[in-house]
Amino acid sequence: MIFICLKFTVCAAIILFIGKRLARYGDAIAEKTGLSGLWIGVILISIATSLPEIFTGVGSTVFVNAPDLTVGNLFGANTYNLLNVALLDALNKGAPLLSSVSIGQSLTAGLSVIPLSIAAIGIFLSIKLPQIAFWNISLYSILILISYLISARIIFGFEKKQQGLFKELQREEKILFKYDGISLKTASIRYGLAALIIAAAGIWLAYIGDELAQSLNLGQNFIGSLFLGFATTLPEITVSIAAIRLGAKEMAVANMLGSNLFNIAIIFVNDVFYQKAPIFKVLSQNHIFTAFLVILMTVIVSAGLALKPKKKTRLGLSAYAIWLIAVFIIGAYINFISGHK
Repeated sequence: MIFICLKFTVCAAIILFIGKRLARYGDAIAEKTGLSGLWIGVILISIATSLPEIFTGVGSTVFVNAPDLTVGNLFGANTYNLLNVALLDALNKGAPLLSSVSIGQSLTAGLSVIPLSIAAIGIFLSIKLPQIAFWNISLYSILILISYLISARIIFGFEKKQQGLFKELQREEKILFKYDGISLKTASIRYGLAALIIAAAGIWLAYIGDELAQSLNLGQNFIGSLFLGFATTLPEITVSIAAIRLGAKEMAVANMLGSNLFNIAIIFVNDVFYQKAPIFKVLSQNHIFTAFLVILMTVIVSAGLALKPKKKTRLGLSAYAIWLIAVFIIGAYINFISGHK
């Protein structure tokens, strides 16, 4: 057991160290190719920092044959991203974090619930209705991908018209990311190398997760949501912490919410690689509870964005941050109880 925990720690450290550089070089490529603004925070950085989730999913479905690990990882990663909003609130000096960012962030938060809800409904209906699949890919996975693509287009179009968040993200990008000394070729090579390392670490993490599930006698959905979810969200939180320290608050929040939107779309990728059956046919019903937690925590974040509280509590946290922490802890405990075999 100690050896498994040691391997998990080493793997998480690799993901943390390389994940930060992956996001950095991914953003350098975006800068050199002329992409900026909203696509940086909500789309490009969130995709770059979500590569551990992608490759852990590939490892879980292709090599370990444990689709519950990858879906648990994705749902769990989303709970951690929302928990990280509370951590960022604690690090933000002065006013509550969500009171300091644009209300336009609520659009990303709201849209992130759509693919998540499709996934939860798909898992629920998978034991009640016959599976509808195309080339062994579940209809639910296809709908998730479509909802992600439409959501990304809506976000970009909305903010392009509003200009508020779009201009703020452009300003913060100039503060946070400067790559005058890196050429496009160098950034591309380093990004590729970092992605290869993340791919190997993600696949290794899938094996470690399977070992943990067997060693601790816990369900794969619990291991995925708690342990793998924590490890694969390390790049997101480190990038967002760096953004907060440099005053790039919009970027920090956009990274968290954008990652939540993208993470669920990864289910489509996993379904493509899982050749034994449409992936929704084999998923545990326990994932529905984790999906509910993500939706509840997203509602809390949306409320914080809408109400914009003026002061923090005596604990140094905003009220919404305390609620996020409480819901996460209660949810983790219930998942632990239900995940015990």
